[in-house]
Amino acid sequence: MRSQGAQRVVVTGLGAVSSLGYGAAEVIEAIRHGRSGIGPIQQFDSVGFEHRLAGEVHGFEPTDYLLRTAPERWGRSSQLAAASARMAAQDAGLNSEALAVGRGVSCFGTTNGESQVVEQAVAQWVTQGPDSLESELIGRVSPGNIASAVSAELGLTGEAMTFGTACAAGNYAVGYAYDLIRSGEADLAVCGGADASNRATHAGFHALGALAEDVPRPFDEHRDGIVTAEGGAALVLEPLDAALQRGARIYAEVLGHGMTCDAKHMTNPNAGTIAACVRTAHERAGIRPVDVDYICAHGTGTRANDITEVTAVREVFGDTLPPISSIKSMLGHTMGAAAAFGALVSCAALYEGFLPPSATLRTVDPEFGEVDCVPGTARAASPRVVQNHGFAFGGNNSVVLFGKADA
Repeated sequence: MRSQGAQRVVVTGLGAVSSLGYGAAEVIEAIRHGRSGIGPIQQFDSVGFEHRLAGEVHGFEPTDYLLRTAPERWGRSSQLAAASARMAAQDAGLNSEALAVGRGVSCFGTTNGESQVVEQAVAQWVTQGPDSLESELIGRVSPGNIASAVSAELGLTGEAMTFGTACAAGNYAVGYAYDLIRSGEADLAVCGGADASNRATHAGFHALGALAEDVPRPFDEHRDGIVTAEGGAALVLEPLDAALQRGARIYAEVLGHGMTCDAKHMTNPNAGTIAACVRTAHERAGIRPVDVDYICAHGTGTRANDITEVTAVREVFGDTLPPISSIKSMLGHTMGAAAAFGALVSCAALYEGFLPPSATLRTVDPEFGEVDCVPGTARAASPRVVQNHGFAFGGNNSVVLFGKADA
């Protein structure tokens, strides 16, 4: 239950760099229309792979977005994070002076860190020997650079924290930022997630037999896997009182979050632990299952994940489920940015009044029972509480609850 006297926390800025476009407005518009950002792989040589599709960000020029820091200092994941953070700060109406005042923190999640830099360093080592490694290249390897790049770009003077909890990391980042502001330890937070496309991740999911033949089809009877993707998504969080005082646009309120880690299996999710995570989030947000109007699912499109997720939701909600859909049907799986994109879209759904679609869904798997997965395009609605899921390998689970700003 939310503590008496704790600060209420709201979302006042959104930023995104994705295969669906640049900026939150462009990405949200694409999602509402059920557009796809998935296409042939261009960032690495895909010869030899049976499946050659990805959700890549095309035409990204970091110099178009980074105003304070040199792009060459960072790897692609950090650039995506910093660019989305800059967009979120601008969307929130925060200038350099406002960002530098007080205790501003950056909290970002990732799965692969600076994967492209690591691949470049390994190739250099193998072909030219360890003495050939350049110090500038090694300086870009650390995954901690992702949050640091955000702080450097925005001039934030507080903590910079990168979370490596894979596909749940974006929700971990939002939850941690929420806790810091709610407790009064931070005055402002820019949080989210970022990951860059890379050959190693694609090869790993290929080896697992988890890649889709064409597009991902979460919750579909004939779903067959994920499509790897990249991107950066960012949210600006601040105390409600501060947002009201400066007349900020408020997209949503962060109501609470829950986390669990069962470590039962490296890749297979566990329904019981996910259900426990959802219950924890509800308890901390001070809501009941009946209060949830929509679930932004983890929804990867693998057979194991989707049935486990629906089973866990049924364990909490009973026979009557709220609408549940997956934006991975359009974005692909953006790894450490996935839950952050879910958080961004959840806030937009509350603010604009719609339910995001499972765009590629044809026939809901009958094994799920009666469930509304919002097929095709977005549906007009007036959700007041939205539940965002993020589940990762190793049993790392995180759920964040968002509420309509006037709730």
